[in-house]
Amino acid sequence: MSLRVLGVDPGLTRCGIGVLDAGAGRGAHLVDVGVIRSDPDDGIDRRLLRISGGLREVIERHAPDVVAVERVFSQNNTPTVMGTAQVSGIAILLAAERGIPIAMHTPSEVKAAVTGSGRADKKQIQAMLVRLLGLPGPPRPADAADALAIALTQLWRGPGPVRLDSSGGARTSAQTVWADAERSARRARDTSTSRS
Repeated sequence: MSLRVLGVDPGLTRCGIGVLDAGAGRGAHLVDVGVIRSDPDDGIDRRLLRISGGLREVIERHAPDVVAVERVFSQNNTPTVMGTAQVSGIAILLAAERGIPIAMHTPSEVKAAVTGSGRADKKQIQAMLVRLLGLPGPPRPADAADALAIALTQLWRGPGPVRLDSSGGARTSAQTVWADAERSARRARDTSTSRS
């Protein structure tokens, strides 16, 4: 059974999402990529509600085994950091409600995993995603590409249990059963739809 990862590049205006299935070796297969948008003219409550609804729909449609989120890092633009942190919290909460393990990666960890350099720029990351995933072109906008890079970083973490949090708790047997049942239901639904 293949491991499925949802990568989330949290943002209040554009929240990137990228879903990958693990392939043989270090291979990966693209399942979905895009962004969930909110209107900057709306109030924060409406914007967070829009992002939450979009993330919920992606999680329910793809039933990921892991949700990987870019870790919020300090920068000078406080409003951007606040929006990013709020969207990160939503992604983590939605995964936790479903018993899906979460992982967090810093931007430099993602750059190093995908390109081999923690100082790579967005064009280098996009070029590597095109090559590694066999894409016809780089995912647009950049938030979508970043989400795929986050998912790929999680796929390449190596063997062993996925960590729920910094305390090192592994997925419980109940969470494993739930994830297996959800994955089976999704694949049965996909098979049924393709026959119609």
